[in-house]
Amino acid sequence: MSTFTPTGGLKGLRILDISQALAGPFCSQMLADHGADVIKIEPPGGDMARRVGPFAAEDDLKAYGGMYQCCNRNKRGMVLDLKRPEGREVLLKMVESADAVVENFRVGVMERLGVGYEVLAERNPRLVYTSIRGFGDPRGGRSPYADWPAVDIVSQAMGGLMGLTGPDVDSPMKVGAGPGDAIPGLFAAFATMVALWEARASGKGQYVDVGMVDSVLAFCEPVTNIFSYLGKVPGPVGNRNPEIAPMGAVRAKDGWVVLAVPPGRMWATFCEAIDRRDLIDDPRFATERARVDHADAVYKVIEDFTATRTKAELTQILGGKIPFGPVYTAADIFADPHFTVRDMLPTVEQPGIERRITVPGVPPKLSRTPGGVHVRAPLLGEHTQEVMAEFGFSAAEVEQLRQVAAIG
Repeated sequence: MSTFTPTGGLKGLRILDISQALAGPFCSQMLADHGADVIKIEPPGGDMARRVGPFAAEDDLKAYGGMYQCCNRNKRGMVLDLKRPEGREVLLKMVESADAVVENFRVGVMERLGVGYEVLAERNPRLVYTSIRGFGDPRGGRSPYADWPAVDIVSQAMGGLMGLTGPDVDSPMKVGAGPGDAIPGLFAAFATMVALWEARASGKGQYVDVGMVDSVLAFCEPVTNIFSYLGKVPGPVGNRNPEIAPMGAVRAKDGWVVLAVPPGRMWATFCEAIDRRDLIDDPRFATERARVDHADAVYKVIEDFTATRTKAELTQILGGKIPFGPVYTAADIFADPHFTVRDMLPTVEQPGIERRITVPGVPPKLSRTPGGVHVRAPLLGEHTQEVMAEFGFSAAEVEQLRQVAAIG
């Protein structure tokens, strides 16, 4: 793969990504999407995410699967063995001209390797050092669970998201995909940029501590709002908003749709759209409070209408009039022109197969310095030699490091 020249608003930033799995790589990928030169540093065996599918049926190479591809695009890759003193010295030299480091190991791992924050900051006082851990780093407040490992489902559970999700209080349910990783990744990318902005003025870097569980809690506003305001423990409410009716999912003839009538004058608009003007002044439904108090009756009236019509028919009837949308499958998303027009389904090369693979696009659209998906995720160690040359290592030094297995 030829190296691309980064474009975007973060062009000129150099990020050393020592993270694995999803949360850390998701953070650094956001920076790479907008032009930062992100160098993914992997151990000799590679990021564990390389072994996670899905893999295309015709892929005999299996250099990496879909998970790795979707959170490591736009990066350059190198192999560095931080367990070897020679490998640590390479990292220390690279840190001298880097702007930030991102890692998501358990508490104490980087210190035991001899490359913790204090060591790196001594080499480069302007360095921003971002860590993502299940329960945060002791530098930001030592959690009683600081040493516990954590993954997506743990942060969903302990951050309150699973307690709000599911059909009833006896059936907590994890949210699909990986919000317990992605949400911390988003917070980490934001906080990294805050620290980098401040470093421009002060000339000093700092430690950025992001906890996965903390991030999920910050995302779950009902946990704090309802308990704090009402003294009640919020539980799962299924697909309905308990404070607004209707606002939820209803059956269609061929699946499900979601719709909402927010506070305001939309109730009359909705009733006219479904040809039920008689409901506008019905005392059970005429006010926002009345509709909440008679929510079951509201949803029955609506499903009597929607269950006899297809999602396409309901889109024609309700689309653009009230907040409305069909519940999409992957096939629906790939067929809808919205996602093509918005460049949300770009394709990249996949080593080991001839066809291109679709990855999620870049949601923010900047008018002058847009981000983008430019190149696939790197093969293991694909850019080691190229990167080391840029950091001032000679060909002889590179070869010597390779002989002692410090790089790959």
